[in-house]
Amino acid sequence: MEALLISVPYVSNAFICLQAASVNIIVGSHVWVEDPVLAWIDGKVIRINGQEVHVRTATGKMVVKEIPKVFPKDTEAPPGGVDDMTKLSYLHEPGVLQNLATRYELNEIYTYTGNILIAINPFQRLPHLYDSHMMEQYRGAALGELSPHVFAVADVAYRAMINEGKSNSILVSGESGAGKTETTKMLMRYLAYLGGRSGVEGRTVEQQVLESNPVLEAFGNAKTIRNNNSSRFGKFVEIQFDKSRRISGAAIRTYLLERSRVCQISDPERNYHCFYLLCSAPPEVREKYKLGDPKCFHYLNQSNCYELDGVDDSHEYLAIRRAMDIVGISEEEQEAIFRVVAAILHLGNIAFAKGKEIDSSVIKDEKSRFHLSMTAELLMCDAKSLEDALIRRVMVTPEEVITRTLDPDSALGSRDALAKTTYSRLFDWIVEKINISIGQDPNSKSIIGVLDIYGFESFKHNSFEQFCINFTNEKLQQHFNQHVFKMEQEEYTKEEINWSYIEFVDNQDVLDLIEKVFNLKADKFKLLQKPGGIIALLDEACMFPKSTHETFAQKMYQTFAKNKRFTKPKLSRTSFAISHYAGEVTYQADLFLEKNKDYVVAEHQDLLTASKCPFVAGLFPRLPEESSKSSKFSSIGSGFKGVLEAIRISCAGYPTRRSFYEFLVRFGVLAPEVLDGNYDDKVACVMILDKMGLKGYEIGKTKVFLRAGQMAELDAKRAEVLGNAAKKIQRQIRTYIAHKEFVSLRKAAIQLQSCWRGMLACKLYEQLRQEAAALKIQKHFRRYVARKSYITMRSSAITLQTGLRAMSACSEYRFRKQTKAAITIQAHLRRHRAYSYYRSIQKAVIVSQCGWRRRVARKELRVLKMAARETGALKEAKDKLEKRVEELTWRLQLEKRLRVFFI
Repeated sequence: MEALLISVPYVSNAFICLQAASVNIIVGSHVWVEDPVLAWIDGKVIRINGQEVHVRTATGKMVVKEIPKVFPKDTEAPPGGVDDMTKLSYLHEPGVLQNLATRYELNEIYTYTGNILIAINPFQRLPHLYDSHMMEQYRGAALGELSPHVFAVADVAYRAMINEGKSNSILVSGESGAGKTETTKMLMRYLAYLGGRSGVEGRTVEQQVLESNPVLEAFGNAKTIRNNNSSRFGKFVEIQFDKSRRISGAAIRTYLLERSRVCQISDPERNYHCFYLLCSAPPEVREKYKLGDPKCFHYLNQSNCYELDGVDDSHEYLAIRRAMDIVGISEEEQEAIFRVVAAILHLGNIAFAKGKEIDSSVIKDEKSRFHLSMTAELLMCDAKSLEDALIRRVMVTPEEVITRTLDPDSALGSRDALAKTTYSRLFDWIVEKINISIGQDPNSKSIIGVLDIYGFESFKHNSFEQFCINFTNEKLQQHFNQHVFKMEQEEYTKEEINWSYIEFVDNQDVLDLIEKVFNLKADKFKLLQKPGGIIALLDEACMFPKSTHETFAQKMYQTFAKNKRFTKPKLSRTSFAISHYAGEVTYQADLFLEKNKDYVVAEHQDLLTASKCPFVAGLFPRLPEESSKSSKFSSIGSGFKGVLEAIRISCAGYPTRRSFYEFLVRFGVLAPEVLDGNYDDKVACVMILDKMGLKGYEIGKTKVFLRAGQMAELDAKRAEVLGNAAKKIQRQIRTYIAHKEFVSLRKAAIQLQSCWRGMLACKLYEQLRQEAAALKIQKHFRRYVARKSYITMRSSAITLQTGLRAMSACSEYRFRKQTKAAITIQAHLRRHRAYSYYRSIQKAVIVSQCGWRRRVARKELRVLKMAARETGALKEAKDKLEKRVEELTWRLQLEKRLRVFFI
């Protein structure tokens, strides 16, 4: 479970507070003890030997603990936990954790701690908790009237702004994955719901504020190990309200963008979302910027994670373009933004190799030169100038200008520095553009600020970014201490009420260690410089060109050797540890000087300022802001200490206070006789409180101080008194109205009864007449039905007979038709058989005749040939015979044709 703390402005607490009392541990007591696996486990005390307590845990294991490490368990705690942890009987870590865990198992992710809301990330969507119906329920509801909810916090801030006319802030803090970003969205959504009003060009201010979230997330959020949409920057949203308490403007400020993520990511994290969205853009967009698969780019392929579960980057790209339209970023500006994003991707693919000269470098290969030319084209600058800016440095001395080449490693560092600076400037421009588009109201009467910022961080390797983040959290913790702890107790002392001073953890000494400035102290005739904090030493080191991280670290070791918050790790020459409010963090000072200077390389500045693209040139008018953190982290889970302190001070203190006049104006109705008497305001307040039977309150010089929950009790009784008075007035009015209505109704009833009796007589006559008519109708109807039934049956019988006769006739007709057809078939069959026999006889005769004639002709031909040999006179006969043969041959062929024809 990840915990999220939301701090709200000072308001009346609506809870009854149960103070923790010291509890003696005895044999048989149920207690909590530390467990290496479960953190805490409950058990039962078996034996006590002096300061040692023998406890049998719930798992049956026997452990021995010292009395200070044994905490009593509340066996009578509600099974579902309490919604406000100031109600806990025992205020200690295991009790608070158990309460949070119990509620979490029941899907109750929100729990109050006085005026603080603790949220446990459910790691799932719970839309029913944040719909419009839920917002309507919490609208105007007192804190504590409904279940703990983030909407209640926002509503309290809004109502306090309306009632007291003062600006308010809501602090959202927690470690990565705790749900800070989603909670901030819900807060802004609810505030937009309360104070929405139409803006310019049909777009509402609140709509622009809400739509700025996906734009900022696209360019400022990334996947980390614990969170798929982790904000890598801090954000303060200032929502401005006019005199009618409607949203009139807004401003967004960002802090500590993690610039190093642009160039360095670890598996399985991702770079900023915008890079992947652009790589999933429509084909024509990718072709225009010469982009492809994310695996092809060095700044993206350092991790094997390229996609998020349940997220379609191509759809998200289109959604981001629509969100940009809503927040007022023009089409041309959007194109310029994605040109810069694409340029950064190409820039990351530029590699370097050793040059011919010592400590020099050149572009490694043609692939790198292609990406160099693409980067220059997208940034609209000269490719040669870009190359020189990456591999050369110019040093100006009073005597001359020296150009120095960079080795490949330094050139890579120069490349990454340019990428980080460009992306940081782009992000700042987007934020500024959103602010300009939304518009700030200079005449706003009040504001509500929502701060979403990192919690304390501790990496395996902690550098200047973590130092700045943790310093910020120390300042926030001190601010929290001052308002919840110090100012509370100072107020009690000022009012001279009975108050037992409560010790709390004060982190002022940590802040002095970090940010204390140099002081000059006069000592006779010379000034002695008193040591400042780490930041002062760092600034001093940055002013000396010969300073290194080793000299800076040695200076810290000497200056803070006796500071209990500062320690030097063993076997380290540059590391140092600070005991923060949340725990000890070890920092590596290797890059502190470089990151503290945080300047833009002159060559990079000159290159991009000279860009032919006005958008790119406009990104570099001033020095960049601080860079942010770089590596994956495991947070220190001890922001919890602040929760325990808040619980303790809330229960022991007086979170509600009102001046005597305000108290009498509000609660005078509870004791009218006190207001009627001539009493001093202070005395009158005491009389009212005594009449109400409240205990534990205090009366100061000018104010009434109430325990947690007492204000709610007085409000409930006040509401009861006002409700009873309203009921009396309503009762009299209802009596008058009821009597008047009775007289009118009685008169009307008499007239109505007369008319009704006449109507009944007419109705009875009509009924009798209708019954007589009905009898006649029934008689005629029955006759009609019987005759109709007879006619129907007769018609059916005739129809049936006709059908049967028709069937018989049809059957006879078919039989005769079939007989006639059979005779016809037989006749044709006999004729066919006779004709076939005749044709066969005819064919045989013809064949015989032809054979015989051919035989006779051949015989005659032989005789003629013999005669022709004997005499020439026979020539004529020969010719005749030949002619005869031809004639016979023709006739034979004719007979063959006829035979073939007849066959």
